[in-house]
Amino acid sequence: MTAKILVADDEQNIVKLLRMYLRNEGYDVVAAADGRQALERFNQESPDLVLLDLMMPALNGFDVCTEIRKRSDVPVIMLTARSDDIDKIVGLEMGADDYVTKPFNPREVVARVKAALRRREWDRSDDGQRGAVSVGDVTLDPSSRDVTVGETRVRLRQREFDLLEAFLRHPNVVLDRERLLSMVWGQEYEGDTRTIDVHVAWLREKLRQSAVKIETVWGVGYKLVPSGDAG
Repeated sequence: MTAKILVADDEQNIVKLLRMYLRNEGYDVVAAADGRQALERFNQESPDLVLLDLMMPALNGFDVCTEIRKRSDVPVIMLTARSDDIDKIVGLEMGADDYVTKPFNPREVVARVKAALRRREWDRSDDGQRGAVSVGDVTLDPSSRDVTVGETRVRLRQREFDLLEAFLRHPNVVLDRERLLSMVWGQEYEGDTRTIDVHVAWLREKLRQSAVKIETVWGVGYKLVPSGDAG
């Protein structure tokens, strides 16, 4: 089935450029010129992925992403004209899966789209085949996408969940940032490795009452250990 991409950007030249390249790759493309229209199109069209401009009239990309995340885990790739790290971090915090800084090569955007959609298919096909995993008092179940600390359910965003699963399936093993990016975002991901640092910080906050700890291994990456084994 042909994947449907929603392109939300108030710059019509960008919309036309992305539509051309995406359609050449066989994707169905729908467009929105502002934030409110983006949400309307999202509800009407049920796209498989959203390319979302950060600065749009009516509603900005942050607000649109937040609303999308209330109802769907569809991949969202932010398009931003600013290279400030804070914009990228906030975008990820709102639930975006990736970001591309303008001006961009449309081929790069298409590559990011392919990687995100491929990763989503892998997630769907693998979730029912992987069993639940537990370390300490933390249990993660891929089939239900549930995480519990003791008897308490913990709500995680999609990438937080995937990152935690990578740690839980490799306890006491040092995982470098490049390996984590490959495991969680896919081998084709070409974004900043600092994305890992941001997501680890969020995981630590949500697991602060648990009996596991994500340790920093300076100059390398991170490892998850039961609290009793932490050094």
